[in-house]
Formats: sequence, structure tokens, C-alpha cells
Amino acid sequence: MAFIELNGVTKRFGAVTAVDRLTLGIAQGECLAMLGPSGCGKTTTLRMVAGFEDLDDGEIRVGERVLSAKAKNFYVPPEHRNFGMVFQAFAVWPHLSVFENVAFPLRIRKLPKAEILARTEEALRHTNLLSVAAGSPNDLSGGGKQRVALARALAIRPDVMLLDEPLSSLDPHFREEMRFEIKDLQRKFGFSILYVTHDQSEAMALSDRILVMRDGVVQQIGTPIDVYRAPANRFVFEFIGLSSFLPVGLTAEGMVVAGQHQPWPDGPPPPELIAAGKAVLAARPSEIRFTSEGGLRGAVARKAYLGEIIDYRVDVGGSEMRVQRPRRDPGPAVGDPCGLLIASPRWYPA
Repeated sequence: MAFIELNGVTKRFGAVTAVDRLTLGIAQGECLAMLGPSGCGKTTTLRMVAGFEDLDDGEIRVGERVLSAKAKNFYVPPEHRNFGMVFQAFAVWPHLSVFENVAFPLRIRKLPKAEILARTEEALRHTNLLSVAAGSPNDLSGGGKQRVALARALAIRPDVMLLDEPLSSLDPHFREEMRFEIKDLQRKFGFSILYVTHDQSEAMALSDRILVMRDGVVQQIGTPIDVYRAPANRFVFEFIGLSSFLPVGLTAEGMVVAGQHQPWPDGPPPPELIAAGKAVLAARPSEIRFTSEGGLRGAVARKAYLGEIIDYRVDVGGSEMRVQRPRRDPGPAVGDPCGLLIASPRWYPA
């Protein structure tokens, strides 16, 4: 049963529909990542759940509570929703100590002093900040400041944690570290997470399910592995993971690339695309390997070493196919002709 429910939620800004009839359920203790390009509506959705934006249509519920219902002209303000919120900017106050930053929302709620102390120390302990509680947040790294923001959100013991691009301003090392810390905190406290990001690796690492959005409309909802392995459309395939695309002509016998006939890769296109006479062949770079004979013919245009991976850009009839192979696999040099074998080709309308 869903703990957070969005039913037909819509938000417009003038003539632009930022979120279009979004219906969604998030279970208790689940982490759902909202993924999509800038302007797709994910942050607007988060702000409506938080109460920072009202709805133009639809309803939002958490548990048994209705938080926003446009038809009933009902709206619960943010401070009464009991949600923790962590923003992209660290939003810590430099004139307050780390302890006072975390205790601030509890003081606003006028809780007893003993409870403020207990809750603040608990949040600091779970975010590994007790040793610097008396210090200034200005003395902390970016990761440390974001821990302060997390501790402040935890201190109110939220029903739901809302995270809006919380790691995008951190360097790669801290970003990876904080992913694990956020997931550990969710397991310890059991709250639900709505996590907004444009970073697919964050979404894949943190979430139980991913929602992919484009132009205010949901493209797909599923587990990270389902969205990666079985994308609903070309947009999802291109947005989740690396991708290569090749426009081709189609005949009953095979493909036509730059006027040259080529054999089918493993898995020919569906009949309706063959009948249309053209399509886009898509593949993951990691699912393409080289062959000296046969395959899709091309020539290596560029080659780059990326640690354990070699990244190739192969010119195929004037289009570029990206290929990634393990560093220990022998591969062609720049300028060498080559064939490409595609293990799991996908076909999309041209």
C-alpha cells in the first residue's frame, strides 16, 4: 500500500504545463528517485509535495493525511507536514555552531530543552558530527556541510525525506560517500525518500525505484535494473546509461548504411520498421565488441583510456558509434577498419 500518494497532480506556469496529471505511489520506507533533464518537472513535483507550490489540479496524501487537494481548496503549509528537506545548496548558517544549526528547527517548534538536546545529539551521532558539534560549519568540507543539512532534517524525525539535488555540488569522492550515508540513514530510520536528481548514477545507486520524467510527463517507473534493461522508449534508453545510435535504411535482406548494404546484427528489427524502410539502431557501448571479419563495418576515429575501460568512437557511414571494452582486451588502433558485433540491439523509429 502506498504511503505517499499523488493523484492526478498538475502544475502550470502560465501556458506551460510543468507537471501533467502525475499519479504516483511511494511505499513506506521506499526511496524513489525522480530523474530527468532540467525543466522536466521533477523539482516542481518535489516542491508540491513539500508544500512550497500549490497544485492546479489533483491531490497529495501521506498516510491518512490529505496535504493538498485542489478540488477541496485544501492545503497544509510546509511547516505542518513533518518533512525533512535537503537542498542542493547546503543552507547552513555560518553564525551558528553545528549543534545549533541542527537544533534550530526543534527550537522553532518550541520543544522542551531536554528533548532538543536528545534529538540533536542523536542526529549528530548518526551523521558522524558529534565531535565537531561545537565548531562552525565554515570549518567543514562540502560533505561535512551536507551532513549538517541531513542531521537538521533528521532531527525533526520526519515521515518523509525530500532531497533536491543534494550531492551535485560535491566532488566525486564525497558524492559517492554521501550516497552510502543517505541509504544507511534511510535503513536506520525507516523514512520514505523522494530524491530529485539529473544524475543517473545517483538514481541507480540510491533508489528502490526510478521515475523518469520528460516535459512534465512520466516516461517510465521501475526498479533501476528494469529501467536500464527494458527502457520504455528511446528517451529512457538514451537518458539511462551510455548509448549509441545509428540511423539506417532497412530492406528485407538487411541494413543500408551510407549507401552500403550491411548484415543484420543479432536481432533484426520488427516488421513494421522494415516496412517503413528506415530506423535507428541503438546499443549500449558495453554491449558492442570488435570483430576482424563481418559485423557492422566502420573505422576507429578516436580512442581514449578511462582507467579499466577503453572508450572507442567508431565512424560507421558518417555516424559515430561508441564502444567500450575492458583495457585488457586487444582492440584496434585509431584509423583501423573494424567490424562491430552488437549483443543486444534495440530498434526505434527514425
